[in-house]
Amino acid sequence: MGHPIVDVLAPTEDEVVARLGLAKGTMTLVDDETSAIIYGALGPATEVSGGSAANTAACLASLGAPVQFVGKIHDDGLGKVFAHDIEAIGVRYETRPAIDGPGTGRCLVMVTPDAEKTMCTNLGAGETLQPSDIDVAAVASAKVLYIEGYLCGKPETTPAVERAISAARASGTLVALSGSDPAWVGLVRDALWGLLDRTDILFANEQEALGLAATDDLDEAVRILAKKCPTLAVTLGSKGCIVVDSSGSVAVPAESVEHVIDTTGAGDSFAAGFLYGSINDLGPQVSARLGVLAASEMISHLGARPLTSLADLARTAGLI
Repeated sequence: MGHPIVDVLAPTEDEVVARLGLAKGTMTLVDDETSAIIYGALGPATEVSGGSAANTAACLASLGAPVQFVGKIHDDGLGKVFAHDIEAIGVRYETRPAIDGPGTGRCLVMVTPDAEKTMCTNLGAGETLQPSDIDVAAVASAKVLYIEGYLCGKPETTPAVERAISAARASGTLVALSGSDPAWVGLVRDALWGLLDRTDILFANEQEALGLAATDDLDEAVRILAKKCPTLAVTLGSKGCIVVDSSGSVAVPAESVEHVIDTTGAGDSFAAGFLYGSINDLGPQVSARLGVLAASEMISHLGARPLTSLADLARTAGLI
């Protein structure tokens, strides 16, 4: 479950990002007016359906897993595009669209020459997700409930998050949580920390892990977070990832990629690969390898949805 977003991806020079007063490599929430100003400063762009948890759902479907996405769109043009795209890739999507209030969420993604992404997000209708939108029966029948961190710590969406987690804990469904973004962790750290005792799998990149653990030492952050969650997966960019669970610690290197085009969605796709391995009892080593394999496909092209069948890639690699 997460925010349905339509991404507007634009190759952008570093100086443009700086001139807009943005911190390179982070996500900033913006209102309609600011979004329009930034959009006007961008060059030619590509529009694709996105959203952190929606990207993960799309990658899970590409791996062959049955998956349902929960998130609020508006009954507008972008909302129809989002619904079509996510259903076309094989994800079940039944959340009723809003008929009034803010429009479907959108994210302006500035991709600099080093493939780093700077995002300005207008969450739009995604912030109107209500407890009544949670399909309790679907949560109860699932092997895992995956929640993007962007939903947590906001009064508008916290009740829906709480209902979903309660349904999962009552039915034995695993709860997985993503840090989502270092800046977001800095804003809502207490809320995310408060969820860790009810989280079975935590996904975080290095900066998110440091922020959540309130330390500047990665080894210490891993020790702190591993005590809070049964399974911890920390992505390290070009260095791969670290996974810690009751069986110990596993380090998996990143897959070799000839040209890194766009890092948008890398963490989302890693989570999909790891979750696929987890729900199929493939163990932490294979699950992590599936994660880095999915991430390597994602960063090889523009956009945060797979262009190649992840199931075919995984079979070729002998992972499934």
